[in-house]
Amino acid sequence: MSNRYAIILAAGQGTRMKSKLYKVLHPVCGKSMVQHVVDQVSSLGFEEKVTVVGFGAEVVQEQLGDQVSYVVQKEQLGTGHAVMQAAGILEDKEGTTVVLCGDTPLLTAETIDHLLAHHANEGAKATVLTAVAENPTGYGRVIRSNAGLVERIVEHKDATEEEKNVHEINTGTYCFDNKALFEALQKVGNNNAQGEYYLPDVIEILKKSGETISAYQTPSFDETLGVNDRVALSEAERIMKQRINEHWMRQGVTIIDPNNTYISTESTIGQDTVLYPGTMIQGASHIDSGCTVGPNTEINNSIIGQDTVIRQSVVYNSKVGKNVSIGPFAHIRPDSSISDDVRIGNFVEIKKSNMGKGSKASHLSYIGDADVGSDVNFSCGAVTVNYDGKNKFKTIIEDGAFIGCNANLIAPVTVGKDALVAAGSTITDDVPGKALSIARARQTNKADYMKK
Repeated sequence: MSNRYAIILAAGQGTRMKSKLYKVLHPVCGKSMVQHVVDQVSSLGFEEKVTVVGFGAEVVQEQLGDQVSYVVQKEQLGTGHAVMQAAGILEDKEGTTVVLCGDTPLLTAETIDHLLAHHANEGAKATVLTAVAENPTGYGRVIRSNAGLVERIVEHKDATEEEKNVHEINTGTYCFDNKALFEALQKVGNNNAQGEYYLPDVIEILKKSGETISAYQTPSFDETLGVNDRVALSEAERIMKQRINEHWMRQGVTIIDPNNTYISTESTIGQDTVLYPGTMIQGASHIDSGCTVGPNTEINNSIIGQDTVIRQSVVYNSKVGKNVSIGPFAHIRPDSSISDDVRIGNFVEIKKSNMGKGSKASHLSYIGDADVGSDVNFSCGAVTVNYDGKNKFKTIIEDGAFIGCNANLIAPVTVGKDALVAAGSTITDDVPGKALSIARARQTNKADYMKK
């Protein structure tokens, strides 16, 4: 939308997290907190998005890339000081600026949009997003006049005992007339307990100038949760998980135990799919309709076709077709493609391989760097030997081939169409189509050997 800007505050080190990882990069449901905020803002079409970075700036920039512009707050001198760093990009622009915190991953685009609409309807120079907290400890309090107007915002550490009893809190998200914001910031001082330049002081400055100050109270306190330690991070994860799971259940997905099912924000799921406890669907995965997934199954950045069943297994960065059965205890490693009607059984590992339609590897097999045709059968213990210690080599198995128990296919090698590899064979040369290949020593029995 024209003349709308966003400033995302992401410069704080987050010492209370007690972590080497920069605070706003801690994940909630598989996505960093600051990425959640950027995604919600981006969906509203802001003309400019500026992220204020400080400690760990390079890591944040690596995460967000060119989705936003960046300014650096070299010294941590408060939220007002942080916003001032964006002056070089925004201070001369006409329009409305939203200021958000990079550690509020639960805030939705809908609430931001309502805040903007309220700000415009009230004709305000500043609008505060507020919420009612059952336990407001640590939050800035919104102090209203008898008429309900915003008088000021007081930080918890600077509040009187009476002010600490106020339950309406400042969520740290604001709307401002852009020019009025940067003009008022020039007048903000640091005469407070922390010696910092507080962004909420802009509210009082504008009010003393006779400007209209408004507040939009969101009905959802949970949405405004700011994450400052691991306890709050866990709470944000719980709320986000519940939000995601309820969405998919309302779309026709059965989740047997929502408390123990984890779905990323980017994943999508078709109707009549059933998710059993312990299922984790991560990254940008898509599960089609009619599937059964779990229990205790992990799917990451993968596409799963209609009516497929995956039990107690792991699928990473791969594509699985329709009516496929995987597991229990199978591992589909990255860059694998499993065609329709394939059966992958217990303790089977597939890596960077293509499995043609109707092929089977029912148990205890390793298939790596292989092109497998349709209707191929891998018997128990079959292995494609793809690695010589330095390089990987390819195995090609054509349609209809049958690989016997405990067969080793030493790549590079090709097994032709409808060929049969005998159990216990170690294959080092190509096998022609329709041939029987036996590569094992002949059995020798030593009579009475154990009597000696």
